[in-house]
Amino acid sequence: MGRAGFGHRVEGFHAVVAAAEQGRVQVLHVEPGRLKRPEVASLVERVERSGGRVDRVTDVRRLAETSAPQGVVAECRPIPAATLEDAAATSQPAAVMVLDRLVDPHNVGAVVRSAVAAGITGFVLSDRRAAPLSGAAFKAAAGALEHATVAVVGSIAEAVASLSRLGLWTVGLDASADRSLWGLELLTEPVAIVVGGEGGGLSRLVADRVDVTVSIPMFGPTESLNASVASALAAFEVARIRSVGRNGP
Repeated sequence: MGRAGFGHRVEGFHAVVAAAEQGRVQVLHVEPGRLKRPEVASLVERVERSGGRVDRVTDVRRLAETSAPQGVVAECRPIPAATLEDAAATSQPAAVMVLDRLVDPHNVGAVVRSAVAAGITGFVLSDRRAAPLSGAAFKAAAGALEHATVAVVGSIAEAVASLSRLGLWTVGLDASADRSLWGLELLTEPVAIVVGGEGGGLSRLVADRVDVTVSIPMFGPTESLNASVASALAAFEVARIRSVGRNGP
């Protein structure tokens, strides 16, 4: 991932189209058989109009990270990594999603896709012991990463402390917490939702530094939710609580 930027390589049709719409595609690798589809032909035209090069290859899978890149892989101008201040400034009041040691790039992409759909576009990720924002993440995000402001940090625990100093409440998702996410009044305030990694949840140092931990009520035998599902529920609860606050009961 790296502090200099991310998104150097993108795959999956919707993700590549979104990158092309931002003028980021420098080289588009495409399978000739796909050009019969109008939407792929339109993508090729857009890339060529923006000065990108189109490389027709028999099978793009040899260039891809995933097994199903949908016939297109793009080499792109990277998206610069942002600062924590940038991420916090993406909405008013601030709403940021912080990912603590998620190691599956598909989960990272799914988190971003759901959060952006709910109106959260500020993110904090670590460049250590975490999934990179690779082609797989971009494919899972289906274009949402093009609309995200991502701060890449060395330590999530330090980032949580910094976000608190910036005036955000830090709320960690923890399946064992007594307090419920539903109806949490703090969500109307500037807030950072902190999501733990697959299996292990929040790291100890991060859990110690968040202002409050909350759980998502479970009514069946399942003990916990996938990180991407939990983050989606949290993102839409932020949207719901703030909508109620604006519009009244």
